[in-house]
Amino acid sequence: MPTAGNGEYRYDVIEDWGKTPSGWGLGVVTGVAVDSQERVYICQQQQDPPVMVFDRDGNYLRSWGTGLIKEPHTIYIGPDDVLYLADRGDHVALKLTLDGQLLLELGNRGTPSDTGCTEDEGVVLRAAGPFNRPTRMSPSPSGDLYVSDGYRNSRVHRFSAHGGLVASWGEPGTNAPGQFYSPHSLWIDQDGLIYVCDRKNNRVQTFSMTGQFTDQWPNVSLPTDLHIDHSGIIYLAERQDNETLKNWITVRDRAGQVLSRWDTPRSHQIWVDRHGDIYLVSGLLGLPENGVATKYVRMH
Repeated sequence: MPTAGNGEYRYDVIEDWGKTPSGWGLGVVTGVAVDSQERVYICQQQQDPPVMVFDRDGNYLRSWGTGLIKEPHTIYIGPDDVLYLADRGDHVALKLTLDGQLLLELGNRGTPSDTGCTEDEGVVLRAAGPFNRPTRMSPSPSGDLYVSDGYRNSRVHRFSAHGGLVASWGEPGTNAPGQFYSPHSLWIDQDGLIYVCDRKNNRVQTFSMTGQFTDQWPNVSLPTDLHIDHSGIIYLAERQDNETLKNWITVRDRAGQVLSRWDTPRSHQIWVDRHGDIYLVSGLLGLPENGVATKYVRMH
């Protein structure tokens, strides 16, 4: 079995993780999260079903989402086993039960906001309201919901727990604090600090719960997703460049300093379970194999 990582962060690598039913395969896989029962949820684009569920060993359990989810981007599962999903294809963010029952829907389904941008990660002419191909929804310790709106917008939106829009912040740009060029993901830590993967600007920005800029990490490369574990360690999925599809997992402390780094398959979302094992998924249209799911089992 191949291995990866270094120092305190060393892993056995399980490639092509997840056993799909006969005749099935993974499509363009974009999201992964783990619930309290250690079941692993993977979402995929371009084919049904949108969400598939596996046990910890990769055995298929069930699937759902057909007719409800058009183009899932990323998922998040809270400690209360509520699932949050950004559907970039229908311009909505969904709060769901673990079996796919809709609890809350944010946005205007099928209607993008007017940003003047007509291609993914193109030039956004003006920041706008929710949503134009949103990228991630995550809950905060207060119960408020935050959504990064990034493929054709340049904003973060804050909603109440009941779905009312509280505030939005962010503008198109490539340098100043609070400017975004493809805010591709976000995570809120237990102190309420919001980390935003400002992908095309090659940085992670941090904000208060009211959207005030606090800091940035400029020493990152095309940050695609991040996960913060129970001890505050941050796992960042980075792309070395857009041409060769080379990627890293970078383990960092809360100041952004690198603790470990290793090469990975192309990456889109990362999740760390309570054992310290890492799930990494990605898929791109037009490649020989659309879907890739990799598990990194922590050595102890």
